Amino acid sequence: MTCIAVTQRVVVDPVHGTRSDALDQRWWPFLRDCGLVGMPVPNDAGVAVRLVRAAPVHGILLTGGNDLAELGGDAPERDRTETALLDVARERGLPVVAVCRGMQLLLRRFGVPLQRVSGHVAARQTVTIGTRSRVVNSYHNWAASTVHPPLRVWATGPGRVVKAVRHETEPLLGLMWHPERLAPDLAAEDRQVIREQFGGAR
Repeated sequence: MTCIAVTQRVVVDPVHGTRSDALDQRWWPFLRDCGLVGMPVPNDAGVAVRLVRAAPVHGILLTGGNDLAELGGDAPERDRTETALLDVARERGLPVVAVCRGMQLLLRRFGVPLQRVSGHVAARQTVTIGTRSRVVNSYHNWAASTVHPPLRVWATGPGRVVKAVRHETEPLLGLMWHPERLAPDLAAEDRQVIREQFGGAR
């Protein structure tokens, strides 16, 4: 199976004050069904970069959770880690899939402004991809209303909020929905897209 690096959210224990890295367990069966195996990386930029350079990874998945620090989030170490990993991916030509918060980081890396939006926290939401529609989920309060080259809009949602982007020449894909949280039938299209993005085994 194709191995990819997978970033994790930061969880703060209010009782003990510990900061832990965590990942939704639903990612593992989803990645398996995409023909992929994930290698979790810690929220330590130096360690994460060394792991990606040393291990036989063929792409990077930036997962959801935690607002960006510039938007009031409390995990600046995650911003540093994912920014460094995105830079390594671009340097090495590795494909990237950036989910929800990951797409927000991708947008900001290319200078796209984010704004607070309402009505985008829902278990089911319809997005438009080209001339067709499909049902996804939505769990975000920050988004973009437009992008600029080299990014291009791939999907839009209610209020013409940008729901997915692709890079014009590099293998960078951003999704504002969580494919790992969708019912299997609704996630079938995402499995195919992500399999193709990372070249996962069939």
